Amino acid sequence: MARFWVCVAGAGFFLAFLVLHSRFCGSPVLRNFTFAVSWRTEKSLYRLDVDWPKHPEYFTGTTFCVAVDSLNGLVYIGQRGDNIPKILVFTEDGYFLRAWNYTVDTPHGIFAASTLYEQSIWITDVGSGFFGHTVKKYSSFGDLVQVLGTPGTKGTGLNPLQFDNPAELYVEDTGDIYIVDGDGGLNNRLIKLSQDFMILWLHGENGTGPAKFNIPHSVTLDSAGRVWVADRGNKRIQVFDKDTGEWLGAWNNCFTEEGPSSVRFTPDGKYLIVAQLNLSRLSVVAAPPVGSIGECSVISTIQLADQVLPHLLEVDRKTGAVYVAEIGAKQVQKYVPLNSYVPAFGS
Repeated sequence: MARFWVCVAGAGFFLAFLVLHSRFCGSPVLRNFTFAVSWRTEKSLYRLDVDWPKHPEYFTGTTFCVAVDSLNGLVYIGQRGDNIPKILVFTEDGYFLRAWNYTVDTPHGIFAASTLYEQSIWITDVGSGFFGHTVKKYSSFGDLVQVLGTPGTKGTGLNPLQFDNPAELYVEDTGDIYIVDGDGGLNNRLIKLSQDFMILWLHGENGTGPAKFNIPHSVTLDSAGRVWVADRGNKRIQVFDKDTGEWLGAWNNCFTEEGPSSVRFTPDGKYLIVAQLNLSRLSVVAAPPVGSIGECSVISTIQLADQVLPHLLEVDRKTGAVYVAEIGAKQVQKYVPLNSYVPAFGS
């Protein structure tokens, strides 16, 4: 299996990596080709972990999403394809553990909710089959625990709650759930649910104004109680108060070429990691202080090769490692923070 890729801008130079992984008679053969060209000055905040995963041959489909159980050191990957396992489980060191496929049709987003009391995996399913248009909760071994939505039927209803191509979700440690519903479907909604699945607040109109969306594709929270939504079609990130749903502002200036497809904060809360799908780019953006949204300010970028297509990403809340699901390259890659710039969680 081949892996290609990474151009990382940083520290006054542009560094491109071409990494080839192949398998011959069960033994890995690694070839590296590296070159540097003077370009621009940026802090280099991450390095590619070229040894993750140990067995990339388990990527047998198109890798759409990735989640990290930081408490237990596990990485969950959702992939699409016929007659393949849809969910792959690796250790944070890159060793393959298991796979499962039960009631998963077409995974789009995935989230690992891990506390001392419960470990669960949530999946947004956009398939047209019996299990599609749902948000589902699983045990870490793939046992179906809860289904939100009307399986196999898309819709706009709120009672009962229906989805159409739900893109992603974020689950707080309290159990509250934030769902962005509408990856090109009937809905363009941000929904907050309580831990017992009651709607707490909702923004649900298609449009370009405040609190309106055009393909809300990713959602995350910061430590100041703000909800950040990648409003991909409108080329912006919108921000809301997590308790009231009040619109707090938007970032437009960083995404004139293409809208954001994925958003996640680093464990220290200093940076927001943003993926742009068709640009094959990751951006490290300075997080605003409490009480202000301000303007988007890019600190560093990771420019991937053409057609790698980073779809969704996740940040390990313990180590700060960034995992990127690439639908073009059909793989997940891991980027490790350089501790001088991004201290690990709790340091």
